Amino acid sequence: MDRPSLLSYDSQRRLSGSSSFSYKGFFLTPKWLALLTSYFILFYIYSTSNIFIRHLLHPSPSDLFQPPPSTIHLISTFHPNASHHIHDSLESITSEVGVNVIIGEDEEAGSSQSQRSSSNGEERENDNKEENEDVYHDRGVFEEEYEEMKRKLKIYVYPHGKEEAFANVLVAVEYEPGGNYASESYFKKALMRSEFITEDPAEADLFFMPFSIASLRHDRRVGVGGIQDFVRDYIGQISGKYPYWNRTGGADHFYVACHSVGRTAMEKAAQVKFNAIQVVCSSSYFLSGYIAHKDASLPQIWPRHGNPPNIGSSNRKRLAFFAGGVNSRERIHLVKTWKNDTEIFAHAGRLKTPYADELLRSKYCLHAKGYEVNTARIGDSLYYGCVPVVLADYYDLPFTDVLNWKSFSVVVNAVDIPLLKKVLKGITSQEYLTLQSNVMKVRKHFQWHSTPQDFDAFYMVMYELWLRRSSIKFPLY
Repeated sequence: MDRPSLLSYDSQRRLSGSSSFSYKGFFLTPKWLALLTSYFILFYIYSTSNIFIRHLLHPSPSDLFQPPPSTIHLISTFHPNASHHIHDSLESITSEVGVNVIIGEDEEAGSSQSQRSSSNGEERENDNKEENEDVYHDRGVFEEEYEEMKRKLKIYVYPHGKEEAFANVLVAVEYEPGGNYASESYFKKALMRSEFITEDPAEADLFFMPFSIASLRHDRRVGVGGIQDFVRDYIGQISGKYPYWNRTGGADHFYVACHSVGRTAMEKAAQVKFNAIQVVCSSSYFLSGYIAHKDASLPQIWPRHGNPPNIGSSNRKRLAFFAGGVNSRERIHLVKTWKNDTEIFAHAGRLKTPYADELLRSKYCLHAKGYEVNTARIGDSLYYGCVPVVLADYYDLPFTDVLNWKSFSVVVNAVDIPLLKKVLKGITSQEYLTLQSNVMKVRKHFQWHSTPQDFDAFYMVMYELWLRRSSIKFPLY
């Protein structure tokens, strides 16, 4: 006689065991647990609602010493006719739980209350409109903290002399910076002459690593391929010679870079990338090496001085303008879509006419992403009084902690380039005048000066650093 297999024996045991009913297993099944949980949630909602309504309709003696807020009044401020709906709803709810509702409010009071709520709604709408039109998120907070920053912020710069081998990389330039990446040199030059410098590291809020990515790029001893090694070795030197880096892992240190090669310069110095404050022009959310709110966006600005003529909006006949190298999908798409349009001038390459003239005769100037999200076109647009249109997805715009960009610019997703004319023509004349007026207000924040001026680009970058400083001072040793 064949012995039953282990599988058939186990099946028989399971079948015989299934005939016996287990209450414990029954109530621990997921289905019953879900039903019991739902029952307790419903019971909790019912009981708390009952308590709330009783408290609303029968206040305790302590509530009589201060006028309780009227639920009907609060809701009616959002909808003029809400009081009638709330009256009916309360009657319906309280009839179910056995509570009588008495609401004594005559029609005349209700009418005046509706009028008050309507006027309150208009006031709120006007307040929101004013907030949207203000160039700052919170003007009062910014101005107050800006003054505090000027009094208190202290920066320690790692010392380097002109006799050092890499003085051209580590020491501030004495000449007037120029070119597309001048922001990096302007900042270091202005900082070294500013009131923010301290020679006492004990009172420093932040520590500046003064190497220049742009200078390293042009230095034949280093070049683009050697920048990562230079930065790694530099961190090794300062962490071995000084105690400041090691106590925080570099969290209170920062560097400044504007050239696009800077975004890969920290690949061999992970602590810099993940701990230090990176003040960079290539400030893209899409880059793994850039961390918004820890790092800060440095505006890329071609240095210009004074004010151009005819900066107002009266002579701007063209709708929008772009000119530049076609080195990205966004620019290819932009030029291909609008190159033959009569209202949007999209040109590939250099212009035959002066660049400034095109900026001055256009209402909107297009900032389209190139190799990186950043270019000098936003600074150009603002300098010439042209409303910038940002076509650069994932761009962490400069000074976004402070400035309300929607009050002086138009941000358009790159996929909406074919809708660009519709978007811009959808902006009314009054809305455009407001945008252009706000452009004139923020221009000062996007300008460099040999001697820094209040609220210019240098002081705005310093304010961004002020926001990122630590409130805890660590001991030096």
